[in-house]
Amino acid sequence: MNSMDSTQVKVSRNGQVSIPAAVRHRWGTSTVLIIDRGDYAIVRPIPDDPIEVLRGAYAAPGPAADAARAADRAAETASDDRRQDQAG
Repeated sequence: MNSMDSTQVKVSRNGQVSIPAAVRHRWGTSTVLIIDRGDYAIVRPIPDDPIEVLRGAYAAPGPAADAARAADRAAETASDDRRQDQAG
């Protein structure tokens, strides 16, 4: 099954839907998120252990404090300049 396959399933009287076994196994999770988009729904897998999934994902050090402050100052200056240009 590739990522563009679709499967039609029935909704039970209790409002339950069975996710096909092949999809559950590929996702490797027992929990899903249902996103209601009005006229359709999106079903997204949620990892059973979201912390473990993120472990190491952000292991690299962030910017140095001086560099972060300089970037914030530059962004604030640019924002102030835009406001002054719009004010005329």
